[in-house]
Amino acid sequence: MAAPKKNALGRGLGALIQLDDVQTGGSSQISEVSLSDIEANPNQPRKNFDEEALSELAASIKELGVVQPVTLREIAKGKYQIISGERRCRASKMAGLTTIPAYIKTVNDETLMEMALVENIQREDLNAIEIALSYQRLIDDYKFTQEKLGERVGKKRATVTNYLRLLKLPAEIQLGLKAGKIDMGHARALVSIDDPATMIKLYEATVKNGYSVRKLEELASGNGNKPKTSVSKEDISVYEPLCKKLSSLFKSDVKIDRSIKGSGKIVLQFKNDEQLESIMSILDKL
Repeated sequence: MAAPKKNALGRGLGALIQLDDVQTGGSSQISEVSLSDIEANPNQPRKNFDEEALSELAASIKELGVVQPVTLREIAKGKYQIISGERRCRASKMAGLTTIPAYIKTVNDETLMEMALVENIQREDLNAIEIALSYQRLIDDYKFTQEKLGERVGKKRATVTNYLRLLKLPAEIQLGLKAGKIDMGHARALVSIDDPATMIKLYEATVKNGYSVRKLEELASGNGNKPKTSVSKEDISVYEPLCKKLSSLFKSDVKIDRSIKGSGKIVLQFKNDEQLESIMSILDKL
């Protein structure tokens, strides 16, 4: 009888790939594979490879050889696709090698993408947008919920949500994040803004002036200087019963903000990732 699957949260790559997904002749078995018989994974999450870093790796390989074997899957007789180790393959070609040591595994397409994604995340090789796009691809192609995806890649659901929200940023800001002009903290502050034009304006100001994340958060929130357009506390009190009911349901503070024109929003407040995950879990059951 098969052993029960364990929760993979926070564990290594091996814990994330189940035995029914991967078949191999033995983890200690290494083959020498011709580089000309290896092709890249078209769904590899990492799209950009630093040429200087590749040159340094190639020099190291010339001196010491390939220290860590790559991992491949056979896609046709004698033809292979990279699961992990594309940088090592590229650098080995630059170093003049014709073969490379490799583990050969049999995996399905879904598991292949997960392995490539997790391997890169664990090495911190991907930028935030590459991670977000990979998460979205797994959700779209394999119908993962955010909770299931979090379990599979060893991340909290709130972390997955934060990355996916980055895809709402205008293309200019996404490119700036990929290029390192801003970091994840800046991006999270910008994505909280409803108006794309304001996002871009504050992004450009941040790049130009080198704003800290805290400074950008103050600017994004209006720093208390927005014109008053919401109704008074007395007028909003009619919604108190609703606030109490929602607070009881979600075990969280709830606020209602209604404009003088009648539009508004209901805000569920949370103090940490655990409380946010609890709110999400309740919403999933509704």
